[in-house]
Amino acid sequence: MIFQSLSRITTVAALTICLASAVAAQDEEVVLQVTLAEEAHSFTLSDLKSMPVSRFETTTIWTDGAQEFEGVSLEQLFETLSIDEGTITATAINDYAVEIPMSDAVEDGPIIAYHTNGEEMSRRDKGPLWVVYPYDSDIAYQTELVYSRSIWQLDRISVE
Repeated sequence: MIFQSLSRITTVAALTICLASAVAAQDEEVVLQVTLAEEAHSFTLSDLKSMPVSRFETTTIWTDGAQEFEGVSLEQLFETLSIDEGTITATAINDYAVEIPMSDAVEDGPIIAYHTNGEEMSRRDKGPLWVVYPYDSDIAYQTELVYSRSIWQLDRISVE
């Protein structure tokens, strides 16, 4: 009986360590590659989380009810990389790509979300990164063009 209890405790401890290791590995895996001309920058989830956090609550055409999104603003990302002009091409894991004008990278504008309602997003749930606009904050964000820029499963950005 004591042996079975000890065995269960050991198994639970081992599973907990494995799960923690998997989460830590995901935080250290490159989730976003940003390329400007010949210069490439790689970001892990930890790198993105270390930048100033932007968050807002908004409804989307893809979800039910208001959702809270948290991530790094496009403005902050490009400021960090000293990028202030060019055309942004955002590309998803499946190679779907959209163009986003640099003029969208403004204060209180779109973010590269890595959390929805306080949780990391899985690939199945539009993650790990999703460009989200604060749709409810301005009617100008409620257009087909802006919706088309809201790329999920984002993994690459190039600026030309």
